[in-house]
Amino acid sequence: MRRPPPPPTPPAGLAESDTESAARTAPRRGPREDSDAAVASAYEPAADSGEQPTSTRDVWRAARARRRALRAEIRRFTQRSRRRRIVWLSALGAVILVVGGSVAAAYSPLFAVERITVVGATTLDGAAVEAALADQVGTPLALVDSSEVKAALLAFPLIETYALEAKPPHDLTVRIVERTPVGVIRSDAGYTLVDAAGVALATTSDQPAGQPLLDIDGGTDSTAFESAGLVVRSLPADVRAALTGVSATTADDVTLTLSTGLTVVWGSADDSPLKSATLAKTLIARPDASTIDVTSPEVAVVG
Repeated sequence: MRRPPPPPTPPAGLAESDTESAARTAPRRGPREDSDAAVASAYEPAADSGEQPTSTRDVWRAARARRRALRAEIRRFTQRSRRRRIVWLSALGAVILVVGGSVAAAYSPLFAVERITVVGATTLDGAAVEAALADQVGTPLALVDSSEVKAALLAFPLIETYALEAKPPHDLTVRIVERTPVGVIRSDAGYTLVDAAGVALATTSDQPAGQPLLDIDGGTDSTAFESAGLVVRSLPADVRAALTGVSATTADDVTLTLSTGLTVVWGSADDSPLKSATLAKTLIARPDASTIDVTSPEVAVVG
């Protein structure tokens, strides 16, 4: 039987206390480094003595320790990944649940229309507009058909624009903007009330009170009518109240007639705010004027 080699002798001049101090100051390795070192030492010859491992049992033990360390590391990594995946899936499920519940509730009878309110009606009868939209009662707010609402409101030519506003859980508000009449056009059918865009609002046998008579060459599709409509809409309230007639042959010769007998030569619709201010000042300075020309708003011509 081969006798084991004697332990190595410290070099001369190195005391036992020096050896222990060197061991204490040597860098410490972790468990994984120790297992790697164990495997390496099992297969590599000793650096100092040049001897081979004493038995295969040491090699097997080192390899098993290495496998155990690797399996433990894999388990730790797998557990962390599983926890992260559970957290993400839980958060995603909560979001889907909230969004799905909100959508389902919005399309359910819990948010059905029960009241319709019309806002902005002055000339129009708001109750009549609400009655025209009665078919929407009982419809979920999210399913209110805008095309059906538009078709119902076409019966009211005075409505220029409208907007729907849902107020959960049961209110639907219709905000309307009415057309502003600029005068009436006389024809064989009677007197047709029109707005600045030439839209016919109503036709009566008698001239409506407070609405001037429009005498425009080319009708409602002409540039003269467009200019006259812009002029009427820009007039001050007191002048508009006294307006009895509007005539124009082109877009640049709009002429107004007031109930006092005064004729105002306006010209085009350009600089209408400035022309209105000039007319107001001139009426104060010359109340006896029969004709005022504000075609050039800087200098009014009084006749």
